[in-house]
Amino acid sequence: MNEVSFRVEPGEIVGFLGPNGAGKTTTLRMLTGYLAPTSGEVRVDGIDAVRDSIEARARLGYMPEGVPLYREMRVYEYLRHRGALKNVDDVADAVDRSLELAGVADARTRIIGQLSKGYRQRVGLAEALIADPKILILDEPTSGLDPNQVRQFRELVRSFGGEKTVLLSTHILSEVEAVCDRVIIIREGEKVADLVPGDAETKLEDVFAELTASRSTEGAS
Repeated sequence: MNEVSFRVEPGEIVGFLGPNGAGKTTTLRMLTGYLAPTSGEVRVDGIDAVRDSIEARARLGYMPEGVPLYREMRVYEYLRHRGALKNVDDVADAVDRSLELAGVADARTRIIGQLSKGYRQRVGLAEALIADPKILILDEPTSGLDPNQVRQFRELVRSFGGEKTVLLSTHILSEVEAVCDRVIIIREGEKVADLVPGDAETKLEDVFAELTASRSTEGAS
């Protein structure tokens, strides 16, 4: 990463957009404390995410790409387990609330491994919501979903606007146009734009064109 700097305001849904390999997941791992930055500063809700990692992470709900789930457990068992690990005060109420918010209450007693990919993604979202965090960080949340599941998931994310701060990483422009208030575009570890969704299409086309041209040059050299 090369001096990527941005701010997400409370209640804002921001798309973090860029080609595969642009550095989106690396940035999110630094924000969530899974990867320490070699320089610079990361603040989450005003807290230094390096020096006070535990306190910063307590404000976050993180849904990584390829959600790691215990497939042999039932949905409510898994969420109860995750709630206990996060020291949630009333785990039973927290499980019920997160199931409703993620739209997966009808699958609460089902075994996770028997669910469709779309439902497993929703279980991952419910886990991110279990401690009622102020901030949600979602990394490619609709990857591998069919069009109907994508639409439903986008509606869920859009419903959080104004209530939770959301940073949504994706390489799909239509994703951010559907749900986001603002779009940050990165390329090869650098921020190249900070725009409203309507202005992002032209910029993203330029980014892909520049990448294609540079790779063609490298291949010819």
